Formats: sequence, C-alpha cells, structure tokens
Amino acid sequence: MKVINMLTKLNTIIILLIASFSCQSQVLEMSVLDHGAVNDGETLTTKAIQNTIDKVSEKGGGVVKVPKGVYLCGTILLKDNVTLHLEKGAEIIGSYYLKDYYNIDPFTDAVGQKRGNCLVGAKDAKNIAITGKGVINGRGEYMIFGKGERSKRPFLVRIVGCTNVEIRDVVVRNSAAWTIHLFQSKKVNIDGIRLLSQSEQNGDGIDIDSSQDVVITNCDINAHDDAICFKTTSPVPTKNCKVSNCLLSSSWGAIKFGTESMGNFENIEVSDCYIYDTKGGGVKILSADGANIKNLNIHDLEMNDVEMPIFIRLGSRLRTYRDAEKQAVGSMNGIKISNIKIHGKRYKEWRMAPASTIFITGIPEAKIKNVRIENIDAKMYFAGTADVVDKVVPENERKYPEYLKFGVLPAYGAYIRHTENIQIKNFKINTVEQEQRHLIKIDGVKGFKLDGIYTEKDEGAVTPIAIANSSDTVIKNVNISGSTSDNHIQYDK
Repeated sequence: MKVINMLTKLNTIIILLIASFSCQSQVLEMSVLDHGAVNDGETLTTKAIQNTIDKVSEKGGGVVKVPKGVYLCGTILLKDNVTLHLEKGAEIIGSYYLKDYYNIDPFTDAVGQKRGNCLVGAKDAKNIAITGKGVINGRGEYMIFGKGERSKRPFLVRIVGCTNVEIRDVVVRNSAAWTIHLFQSKKVNIDGIRLLSQSEQNGDGIDIDSSQDVVITNCDINAHDDAICFKTTSPVPTKNCKVSNCLLSSSWGAIKFGTESMGNFENIEVSDCYIYDTKGGGVKILSADGANIKNLNIHDLEMNDVEMPIFIRLGSRLRTYRDAEKQAVGSMNGIKISNIKIHGKRYKEWRMAPASTIFITGIPEAKIKNVRIENIDAKMYFAGTADVVDKVVPENERKYPEYLKFGVLPAYGAYIRHTENIQIKNFKINTVEQEQRHLIKIDGVKGFKLDGIYTEKDEGAVTPIAIANSSDTVIKNVNISGSTSDNHIQYDK
C-alpha cells in the first residue's frame, strides 16, 4: 500500500510538472487590431501598434500579430522579448510627414547629414524579432520635407544597442534613407528577407555598424546605394560577421567596408553571393578614418555587370563621429579574396570608362599588407588607350575614398600601389575590346608575388607587366598568347 501511495504521489507530481511546462510553453499573442489599430492605410495607427508592443513586453514577451491590411505609421519601437509578426497581406507603410518620426540615437554621417529617425526601431532591447510574409514600406519617394529637413529622412528599420535580434522572411522596401541599420548590436540574424530600396539615392540595403556576431543569409537585396555595408561610426569594432547565399544589386557598391570607418573590421566572411547590375564596386574594402582591417575572407562570388570588381583602399581622411577622438591612420593586414567569377560592366551607365578589374592602394606612410587574391576569372568590357600608361595616379589621402576620384588607371587587370606582401595566383582575364594599357602595374610595392596569369595580348598594347619603385618581386607562370616571354615585364625607376 505504501508503494502504491508513493507511485500515486509521483504521478501527481509528474502531471503537475507537465501542466506547468505546458502553460509556460504557450506563447502570448496579441493582435494589433484588438488594441485599436486600423488597417485602412489612411488612419495613423502608430499609438495602437505601440501600445500592443508595450503590453506584450510588460507581460514578459510574446508575439504582436499584424493581420492582413495596410497600417499607416510613424515611429514604432520594439521592446524586450517581442516579435513583430506581419502576416501575409499585411503592410506597414510610413507616414509622409517627418513630424510622425523621431530620432532614437542622433549622429552625423560621413557627408555631414544629421541622421537617426526611423519607421521601425529598437534601442537597448533584447530578444526582439521582425518576422512573417508581410511588408514594411517606407514610401520614401513620397515623403514631404520642409526646408532643410531632407537630411532627417527616416531609416526603415533601426536597431541600436540591442542583443539577440532576428529579422526573417519579411519584405522591406522604399526606405527614405538606409533600409536596415544595425548599430552597436550583438547576435543579429537576418535570413530570407527581400529588400527593395531604389526610391532614395542614399538608400543603403543593410548597414552593419559597430556590431558583432551578425549573420546574413538567403537575402535578395536591390538597393540604390550600397547593398551590404560594414561601417563603424564609433570606435567600437564590427567583427565576427558572416554573409552568405545572397543576391546583391546596387547603384554603388554591392559589398562594402566603410566609408565610415573609425572602429576596426575583424573576422568577417562573405561567401556564395551573386552580384549583378552594380554600377560601382563589387567588393570595396575601405579604411579612411582609422580602422584596422584584418582577417577578411571573401570567396565564391559571381559578379555580372559590375564596373570596378575589387577595390581596396587605405587612406587618411580621419573623419570623426559621435564626438569620438580622432584616430591614427589605420591598417589592413590579412585579406583573402578567392574564387571570383567576373563579367564587367557593359557599355551602359558607366561612371568611369574604362575601369579596371583590381585596384589596391595604400598611402606612402601606411601600406596595405598581406593580401592574397586567387582564382579570379574575369571578362571585362573596356578599351583603354596607351596614353594613360604613364599617368601619375593621385594619392588623394584625405579625400572621400572612392575609386572614381583616381580616374582611369594605367592597368586594366590590376593596379597595385603602396603595399607589402601581395599575392595574386591563378588570374584569368580577357577583354572584349582591344586593350592597350598594362595588364598589371605595381608601384611602391615590397614583396609582390604573381603565380599564374592567363590572357591575350591585344595588338598595339604596351608591355603587359610594369614594375616601378618595387622590390622582392616574384613573377612566374605568365601565359599571354600573342606575346613572347622576353617582353612580358617592363621595369621603371
């Protein structure tokens, strides 16, 4: 009997534990429609959505459901442990009026604009998410600005100082400024979103700014400005980030580090992405304001219709942000770029004609070190003439670090200057038109190794490889059809 009583008590305890666990596992859900939101697309419903978010957070967290319909909003802020879930057919649209937004973290960007307003934001929150098959539409092309207000146009999604963030499956579009801005945030996962932001010239896609442990996967990004941009508008580094399996298109850069670059960039991997219809650079790695860049691994990319495929720049603009102290000139040490297939920009909408395939330049007092580029297969569409082969390329140490500032380069395959220990291995390049510039030119380089280059020498072209003011150079496995081995290299003072 005692045994039976003990078993009965044990069963009771188990049942109570199961019931308790079942209750705990139920996720709190609240619909914005049950708390006063209006989905007619005309009634400003910011307060109702915000009240729903606040109530869910106050109760310990859960899901704020946005059912089918159109919801007109100004700034709404996510709070701790809240998921904003937009059901299929649901659309949050931004107000036309700046008065309906506010600034959750003011700062001034690289071109002097005061920024920080947003449509959907979060500050110092944890365990937040935006999910679902719905749409967040900033309607940036329709916003109304008073005199001097344009620089205050709102970002679409702004995450500031947050931890454990997920953005999944939603469509984000037509931001009035940057589309998704992550600032000083940690443990962020962005997966499967579609980003369409062509309504504003400064419409970046995703900006990872002084943030860590960020993963971006399976995204389709078509942005007017940089598609994915790593920034540091504070001395806090951007590090431990991965981008993979994304479609990227941009009217400027597809994958970009900088230009805002006070803090370091460390341990970042970009892989398995398709870059297309990009009028600026495919991969742009820029330290202008003191950033030390190290341990970048960029591999297995395909670029189609891209003007300047690879641009790496170390400069000394040294702009400051957020009242931080000015940094010393930065550094680059440990960059690997590999397995890149390139189709250059066709003859339309050129920003600079002709462009080059690879452009790497430090400055005399700060050299780029330890860059390895291998397995590049490029087909470029340009017709450079021999009158630029002796051009003195400007230093532009303190200018905005954009390749357009340097003009047409003396080499179409790679122009490399002010560097140490640069390796290029297995570089195949062909041009559609007859190219008369150097294939490769290095200037002020210590420790350059070229192992395996394959191309055709166009009739009338100058010596393929030009070496100036450089030392410790190793060049082997040069395969240039139509050219004899004794005229591959030109040495200049």
